[in-house]
Amino acid sequence: MRLREEVFETMSERERKSFSEGLAERPAELAGVGDDVWLEVIHKMDEVYSDLLQYEVALEQKNAKLEESQQFILSVLTSMSDIMVVCDRNGVIEDVNSSLEEFCGCDAAALRGSSIFDLFADEIASRQARTLLAMAGERGMYDCELLLRAFDGSAVPVSLNCTPRFSAVGKSLGMVITGRPVGELRKAYHALHQAHEDLKRTQQQLLHSEKMASLGRLVAGVAHELNNPISFVLGNVHVMRRYAERLERYLAKLHEGELAAELVQLRAELKVDRILADLPPLIEGTIEGAERTRDIVDGLKRFSALDRNESRPFDLAEVIARAVTWMSKSARPDFRILAELPAELPMVGSAGQIQQVAMNLIENARDATADLAHPRLEISARIEGQHIVLAFRDNGPGVSEALQSQIFDPFFTTKPVGKGTGLGLAISYGIVERHGGRLTVTNHPEGGAVFELVLPLAAK
Repeated sequence: MRLREEVFETMSERERKSFSEGLAERPAELAGVGDDVWLEVIHKMDEVYSDLLQYEVALEQKNAKLEESQQFILSVLTSMSDIMVVCDRNGVIEDVNSSLEEFCGCDAAALRGSSIFDLFADEIASRQARTLLAMAGERGMYDCELLLRAFDGSAVPVSLNCTPRFSAVGKSLGMVITGRPVGELRKAYHALHQAHEDLKRTQQQLLHSEKMASLGRLVAGVAHELNNPISFVLGNVHVMRRYAERLERYLAKLHEGELAAELVQLRAELKVDRILADLPPLIEGTIEGAERTRDIVDGLKRFSALDRNESRPFDLAEVIARAVTWMSKSARPDFRILAELPAELPMVGSAGQIQQVAMNLIENARDATADLAHPRLEISARIEGQHIVLAFRDNGPGVSEALQSQIFDPFFTTKPVGKGTGLGLAISYGIVERHGGRLTVTNHPEGGAVFELVLPLAAK
C-alpha cells in the first residue's frame, strides 16, 4: 500500500483520475484482480525503466571512451612522420595516414578502395612488391627498399616494413605497411656517423690533453732526475779535459826527445801515473751517467708517445719504480712512497700506458693526502695464479660508498674547478681494461683508500 501511495504522489491530478477510472472500467475477466497485483505490475515497470536508464548511462560512457580512443588513434596517425597504409588481404587500401597523403598528393578518400600496388613508381616495383608481400605471409617484411611514386611523379626509394593483421580469432585480415624515404634515413645515418667521428676525435684530444697535462706535471721531477747523471758526466768530462792537457804536455816532451831523467821528473810533476789510474773509473762513470740519461729520456719518450696499440714484453716492477721515482721528485718532500715489489713482474702490453696508470694513481693518492701532516702511500705487488695484483693504499680519508660507483666516470672529480679534469682515473680504467685487467677501489679497514690493479701475467 505504501508503494501505491508513492506512485500516486508522483502522478498529476488528471493522471490519478484516469488511473482510477481505468481501474473502475477494467474488463470482467480482470474483475477479480486486486490492487496489489496492479501495484506489483507498476513496480516491475519501474524496475525496467530504471534498468533502461542505467543501460543508457553505461552506453553513453562507452561511447565517450570510444570517441576518446578514436581521437587518440587519429592524433597518433596524424603525427606519424612515416607513411602508413592499411590494406586487406588482396592489397585493397582501407586507410592511410596524413604522411602518405602528403607523399602521394592524394587525400585518404581517393586512396581508399584502390590497390596498394598502384602506389609504386613503375610496373617493376609493383611486381617486386607483390612478390615480397606474398612471401611475407604471416611473418612480415622488414627494411625492404622499393620505389614509390611521389606527388610530383618522381620515383622515391622508400624503406618499407610490413606487419600482418589478425582478427580476435586469429583470422588474417590484411596487413599494415609503414615506410620512410631512404633519403631521410641516409641523412640521419650520415649525421649519426659524423657525430660519432666527432666524438672519437674529441675523445682522442681529451686523452692526449690529459696525457700531456700529466707529462707537464712531471717536468720538475724529470729535470731533477736528469740533473744528477748529467752533472756527473759534466764533472767527469771537465776532469778528463784537464787530464788530457797534462798528457798532451807529457807526450810533446816525449816526442821532442827529452832525456829520461827529465821525463821522469815531468811525469811525476804532471802526475801521469795517477791520471792513468784514474781514467778507467772516470770513463766508466761517464758511460754510466750517459746510459742513465738515455734510460730516463727513453722512458719519458715511451710515456709521451701515442702507443695505444703497442704490445711488447716489459717488466712491470721497473715501470712502477720509474713512476715512483718521477712522481716523488715532483711531490712535496714529506710525501712518502713505500714500494715493496718483487724483483720481476713480466707482462705484455704498453709500458708507457701502464706507467701513466701508475702515475695517475700516485698523483691521486698525493692529492687525497694533501691536508695530512704525514702523507703516505704504500705500493705492494703479488702474483696470484696468472695475474699480477698491485695495491696502492694511501692514508687519506678514503672514498665514500656513494662516490665509489662514480669515481671512474669521465669528468667526475672532487677537486675544485680548475684543479682537475676528472679524466685521470677514467683514462686509467680504460687502459687497464684494454690490457685485459681491472681497476677497483675500496676502503681499507684501518683507513685510507685502496686502488687495486689486476693485470695478466706474461706467459712463460
